[in-house]
Amino acid sequence: MTAYDDLMSFTRDTMALGQVAGRLGWDQETVMPRGAAPQRAEEMAAMESVLHARRTDPRVGDWLAAVDEKTLDNVGRANIREIRRSFDRASKVPATLAARIARVTSEAQGIWAEARAANDVSAFLPTLSDVIMLKREEGQALAAGGNVYDAMLQDYEPGATGADIEAMFAAMRPVLSDLRAAVRDSAAAPKRLEGQFDESTQMKLTRLLARTFGYDMSHGRVDKAVHPFSSGSGLDVRITTRTNPADPFNCFYSTIHEVGHASYEQNIDRAHLLTPLGSGASMGVHESQSRIYENQIGRSRAFTGWLFGQMKDAFGDFGIADEHAFYGAVNRVNDGYIRTEADELQYNLHVLLRFDLERALMQGDLLVSELEAAWNDRFEADFGYPVDKPSNGVLQDVHWSVGLFGYFPTYSLGNVYAGCLNEAMRTALPDLDADLAQGDTSAATGWLRENVQRHGGLMLPRDVIETASAQKVSEAPLLDYLNTKFSVLYRI
Repeated sequence: MTAYDDLMSFTRDTMALGQVAGRLGWDQETVMPRGAAPQRAEEMAAMESVLHARRTDPRVGDWLAAVDEKTLDNVGRANIREIRRSFDRASKVPATLAARIARVTSEAQGIWAEARAANDVSAFLPTLSDVIMLKREEGQALAAGGNVYDAMLQDYEPGATGADIEAMFAAMRPVLSDLRAAVRDSAAAPKRLEGQFDESTQMKLTRLLARTFGYDMSHGRVDKAVHPFSSGSGLDVRITTRTNPADPFNCFYSTIHEVGHASYEQNIDRAHLLTPLGSGASMGVHESQSRIYENQIGRSRAFTGWLFGQMKDAFGDFGIADEHAFYGAVNRVNDGYIRTEADELQYNLHVLLRFDLERALMQGDLLVSELEAAWNDRFEADFGYPVDKPSNGVLQDVHWSVGLFGYFPTYSLGNVYAGCLNEAMRTALPDLDADLAQGDTSAATGWLRENVQRHGGLMLPRDVIETASAQKVSEAPLLDYLNTKFSVLYRI
């Protein structure tokens, strides 16, 4: 056994334990009894203590020092890169702090859920203050005198900086705001979907959609949760969705979105299973898959034509006359508060708001006591109407309760990446719409599997996108796509 072999054997066991911890999180969100939350917090803290001890085990440092990278192939060198990055980061965080964060964020998730249900911000803010205090402490340890928020970003988008993201978002915001204003002034708004849609029928159709987009149900499952998510990698990748009798699109497009995440994990080269390369390159690249599945493919005129027929078969006459009107209903720009339910045009404005606020919180420029007012002021400035209740405002997302600071900007980075990929995919597959009109996504999902998904974490995030799209990452393709789509749809 060489040092590399010993290191990879140890790492595989660590990765397997990480999957077990992830399964505890899936259980907590789907079927765990409400009263189990205090015990689950202790279980999560115990698992994090074990994982942190393994990630910082001195033998990892010894093995890394002993490995001769010149003897390794590209896969071996990439594994070493990722193990070294993980070891260096974990070694900077005290084990007691890692366990405290795991315990507090597990408890905070339940407190947030109860506060959200009661629309009681005051019930959550003390806990949020504790989470922020702990995450700042972690960020300071990781930054080692550098920028705390930039250090946090590395957990989700290695290589990104807050300044770079701020510059990209600054270029996007006026274009999106102007297009949104033009849409709101247009007299050509598509018809809105109305009526009641049986929730069990929604779930039957949503499972069909999951399979249509290539989700392997023999290695996954679809359940319901308050907040849709994807969990796991390799041979066990699970997704959740949610239903609303008045809004089946929420169910269908949440499912397609999560299938994008899940398919990425399912399609990674099996040789990378339970290694550092056996999951997505970053959350931004992950979001590129979920967003291109959901939007550029799933909301396309061609695919919605097929979906219209499926909905007629499932629900009968539901008040939309034809495929053209259905395409408009799917892509209608609606006033609303909820990020996960936002249309393509307005979605990024929701993300930009959160990025600015969480960055200010981490840098100490915004107090937790000021957060709700800051959220409400920014929302009204960006969207033109006030927040009506906290569950539609500062309490709507789970992310801050579980300590995911630095995660939000990856949603819009994913949209930017998806814009680049879509441009390249459409060039490579000029007849794609003919397939999508038949409900056949295999050419699109196959292109993404070959050019993005199979590589897993082999390449750095931007390298994945730039190699697949043969262009530098830029917000321009996304903005061009949105301008073209909504200008035609709203006759601007």
